[in-house]
Amino acid sequence: MLPVLPDGNERELESSEEGGGAGEERRPERHSSTYHSLYRYRSCRSSQQGADSGDGSPSSAAAETPSSEDFSLSLLDTNLPAEAETELRSFIAKRLTKGALFEGMGNVASVGLSIPEYKVGCYYCRFQQENLLEMTTLESEINVPEYVVCFLGGSEKGLELFRLELDKYIQSLKINLDLEQKTLETCVNPYLRSWFENAICPVQRVVQLFQEKLTFLLHAALSYTPVEVKNADERTEKDISRFLAAASLQGLVQEGTMTSLCIAMTEEQHKSMIIDCGGPQPQLHNAGSNRFCEDWMHAFVNGAEGGNPFLFRQILENFKLKAIQDINNLKRFIRQAEMNHYALFRCYMFLKNCGSGDVLLKIVKVEHAEMPEARNVVTVLEEFMRET
Repeated sequence: MLPVLPDGNERELESSEEGGGAGEERRPERHSSTYHSLYRYRSCRSSQQGADSGDGSPSSAAAETPSSEDFSLSLLDTNLPAEAETELRSFIAKRLTKGALFEGMGNVASVGLSIPEYKVGCYYCRFQQENLLEMTTLESEINVPEYVVCFLGGSEKGLELFRLELDKYIQSLKINLDLEQKTLETCVNPYLRSWFENAICPVQRVVQLFQEKLTFLLHAALSYTPVEVKNADERTEKDISRFLAAASLQGLVQEGTMTSLCIAMTEEQHKSMIIDCGGPQPQLHNAGSNRFCEDWMHAFVNGAEGGNPFLFRQILENFKLKAIQDINNLKRFIRQAEMNHYALFRCYMFLKNCGSGDVLLKIVKVEHAEMPEARNVVTVLEEFMRET
């Protein structure tokens, strides 16, 4: 029986300098189970039909709009009750009919089903097997089987936070699992059943494992400090890696800045942060922290009482949002300081009070490396920070 897990949409955090307001009173959280369904998707339209109607005429456009007669959905595996599964299949069929379900692109929606939760978040994705796709390029006559997978649990807003993680989870399904060789019960079913534990819960498990030491992980992610994990089981090592990836500013700052900062941090420290999981509690070596990360650590620890993985992810998103806001503010102050000495003082006071001046200064130093006037401002700020 699947574990009872909390929904993630009962309370939404707001970004703040004190860690997203996690100390505020939270409403009681609803609890829900998690579900999955896997379907084989078959198109009933002939390739000749598509070829004959590709002239751009109105009849061609109509032919390109699928109807329920153009495809079939065959259930391969599910843990939903029969009535709820039929309702879910109807929902997916409508999305296919509207042409709103493209291969390899995950979607998130809220669906109403005949289950205790009634309204539940649903991630759904249409995909093809990776190994058969390669064969198709060699033998064009091969009709590659397609599938639609659905993961249900929590809320639409909660699952939306994990869309990238769920996309990666489907990618592993495409590559590693053979749906054609009677592996459904031995491989596919366990993989589908564990989607929530493997894709949604890593951040929660890391928070529960590190507790107050989470501040060092947050600092490592924010500062692009390399991390080495020792004496950990496979799941714990993957959880830590996923947490660091989720907490980093990758994709939110310029790619060149991120690469240069990684190189700069590695050259400057000559040491990775070591996480030794050999004992009952992880031991950290060469770890750094600052007041900003300590404040946000408390937000995570305070949120741990509810055991809500969606809440942890929302806090993490707010953590990154605040970091980006601080970076942008500092960059604005630096531009002003190029022509105004009072603005230079504002830069200094901002770095002193924001709690993460050590990291922010390194980030803007890399970004302004090719800008002489801004680089001079950063150099002066570095001297001020060293003196105090």
